[in-house]
Amino acid sequence: MDYAKTAEKYQVSYQQVYHWTRKYQSNGVEGLIDKRGKRKSETEMSELEKLRAENKLLQAEKRRAQLEVAFLKKLDEIERKRF
Repeated sequence: MDYAKTAEKYQVSYQQVYHWTRKYQSNGVEGLIDKRGKRKSETEMSELEKLRAENKLLQAEKRRAQLEVAFLKKLDEIERKRF
């Protein structure tokens, strides 16, 4: 395993090649999968995480409803000025 030649060939750092090799040796191909930014499935979530996700969804729905009401009010105001 020549990390320096591999790093040069693929134009990455020596450390990156070393870390990839270590991950592969310890976990196989699964260790190389990028898991950043992935959401957990509902079965993997704890009860607290489920409640937080539901709360976040409800807050987004509330915000959307508020924006819709504000938009409709502004539209009504504009239509009144036209006539």
